[in-house]
Amino acid sequence: MTIDVVALDEDRRLSPYTGWTRKHLVDLADRSLLALRPWATEAHARFGLPGPASGSGPVSDGLEAFARSFLAVGFRLSAAETDPHDHAGWYAQGLAAGTDPDSPERWPTLTERPQARVEAAAIAIALHETRRWIWDTLPPRVQERVVDWLAGSVGVRYPDNNWRWFQNVTQAFLRSVGGPYDEAELTANLDFLDDCYLADGWYSDGRPGGRSGNIDWYAGWVMQLFSLWYCRISAGTPGIEERRADYAGRLREYLAGASDLFGADGAPLFQGRSLVYRYAAAGALWTGAVFDANPLPPGRLRRVCVGAVRYFVDRGAFDGDGLLSLGWLGRFEAMRQSYSGPGSPYWASLGLAGLVLPESDPVWTAVEEPAPIDTSDFVRPIRPAGWLVSGTAGDGIVRVINHGVDHSTATPQPENPDYNRYGYSTVTAPVPRPDGADGPVDNQVAVVGPDGRWSQRPLIDLISVDGHRAESRQLARFPRPDADQAFDDGPELHTVSLVRGAVEVRATRLTPRADPDPRTGPDPRTGPDPRTGSDPRTEPDPRTGPVPHAAPAAVPAAVVISGHAVPRHPAPGARAGLINSVRTLTDGGTVGSTVHPEANPFGSELEVRWVRFDAISPDRWYVVAVALGEREPDWPVAAAGSDGSVLITWPDGTVDRLG
Repeated sequence: MTIDVVALDEDRRLSPYTGWTRKHLVDLADRSLLALRPWATEAHARFGLPGPASGSGPVSDGLEAFARSFLAVGFRLSAAETDPHDHAGWYAQGLAAGTDPDSPERWPTLTERPQARVEAAAIAIALHETRRWIWDTLPPRVQERVVDWLAGSVGVRYPDNNWRWFQNVTQAFLRSVGGPYDEAELTANLDFLDDCYLADGWYSDGRPGGRSGNIDWYAGWVMQLFSLWYCRISAGTPGIEERRADYAGRLREYLAGASDLFGADGAPLFQGRSLVYRYAAAGALWTGAVFDANPLPPGRLRRVCVGAVRYFVDRGAFDGDGLLSLGWLGRFEAMRQSYSGPGSPYWASLGLAGLVLPESDPVWTAVEEPAPIDTSDFVRPIRPAGWLVSGTAGDGIVRVINHGVDHSTATPQPENPDYNRYGYSTVTAPVPRPDGADGPVDNQVAVVGPDGRWSQRPLIDLISVDGHRAESRQLARFPRPDADQAFDDGPELHTVSLVRGAVEVRATRLTPRADPDPRTGPDPRTGPDPRTGSDPRTEPDPRTGPVPHAAPAAVPAAVVISGHAVPRHPAPGARAGLINSVRTLTDGGTVGSTVHPEANPFGSELEVRWVRFDAISPDRWYVVAVALGEREPDWPVAAAGSDGSVLITWPDGTVDRLG
């Protein structure tokens, strides 16, 4: 069956922006769940969906598809009065078979396959939300088998990242039904996850080497959503209400910024890993409504959440069989990661979390209200991430300028296109290559060495982000051809972004590095980390491991500053007619473009425009304006100040100073 944009009439009185209501999401949930059934094993415990297996193997993938679709059942039935498609009975049969060690459809245990630890948490939430529909009706022997299978979470090590929430949510359900759990493990995980909290509602997904730049959508769809569902499942546990209040406060702050990361068409920001989960990005917003942690008017929150779901439904996320494909708009297999299997996209079920709220809730009864992107241009900082968020109402595009997220350990790793670039948006994706060895990729400030090597940006030190200005420092690091994941250190780059509307002024200057070892030289930051408050002048540098570098590179041959990657051939459903413009604002820059043969989820023949400066001098500003939109912008101009600074004058007459 095909998910045909849902066969219900739109309601433009209640939902003037999306046309969809709660009934549309219920209908979508039912249709997508029914579309899975032909792919199920005989006793419903696994789904054998088409497509290559993940690194965990096809049996684990079959469990994954069951667990993640069961999560949608949990949200669908939580507040329901009827179950016309017998989702409860159908999935109860699968639970019985999957947890039966003698069944040919048995699930891998949590010790046999680490991926099962993720899926156990999804099953725990679904069981909690369907307690009256499923758990309370299971025969005692089946309940015992389910408990035994989930109990594999006790005493097993979970990675030092968002997975700690999966252990806690699983054990919270076990505790709620009288099963085994480990209070010491729960407490240790809560302490670790609190240490991942930065500020303003934002989490880093782990803190490798003490750094805090592992920021992506996991901050919402796990760190925020699972923290409050842990409290929901743990109701009545001593101290849980105080913890729930703390988490709700964090979520409220998070949503005040994260709700701006959706375009007017509903598209979430394309940044980070696991983006095949698509409208899971709406999960944290729904969680705000569920836990009285929503800073937005209910009609505005629904406009953003439903807009995100409909964005993907309208653009081919469901294939001709009604299955969620691996990809972004439609199927795009190149987005597959080692842990991605055919059932992985059903983590999108988190985007249906609002269905636990009954029809009478204000989030469903209020008339949709416009989001800021619907009415006016805006530029806002997200300080913990080092991001400037810019939205323009004329084209509905949201852009993020990145001065803080690098997804790195304490020592430099090869640059990741989904994290380390200077710019991301809701209508473009990066050139899918980790380096620019043979030419410029998108959203770089790259140094070209005299030997032709291009620098990378694996470690970013955020200086500040506020208003419409962000700045950071980093070492230009050149991959060594004779050693895997090793770098030669180049000069230090100090880069500033100034953002107004669709235009970013990106300026950089280079300083020769006296001491190439970051463990012995002064930390380039001049004060406390704006995300965490730690002060590198008084605390030990976390980079204590071996630093693979050689002598500093010679004087650079060039600096290249580039804009977004825009496909010459947009994919079905992608935005057409985009203009990616660059302009040099200081002398000596040559404008050019490179077309990459690679495709990304938005299309193929990716064109990147850039400015190249040759004959590099230290401590001089190299200034470029970058724009992404549907029309050529009005450009700012630059002029030298009397004190050696650079003055940027915008079309409205306002002036910014670089110096």
